[in-house]
Amino acid sequence: MSRNYAKETQYEDSPEQVKRREARNSARRKALKKGSVHKGDNKQLDHLGFHKHGSLSNVRTRVTSAHQNLKRQPPK
Repeated sequence: MSRNYAKETQYEDSPEQVKRREARNSARRKALKKGSVHKGDNKQLDHLGFHKHGSLSNVRTRVTSAHQNLKRQPPK
């Protein structure tokens, strides 16, 4: 099945998804300032708990490898 890039872009540009992306970027910047992650270290912030919807601003995070974080994501 081919991908519908226009539909993907529309979803990514929705106000809800923009806010969630901003929250993820903000959490990453805070971890960079704290020194727990570094640029190019192949680490990601794992937002603890199942947060498919809603705000990520006050969610606890932990540093994990990119492989481990993607492996434990819930199915779509």
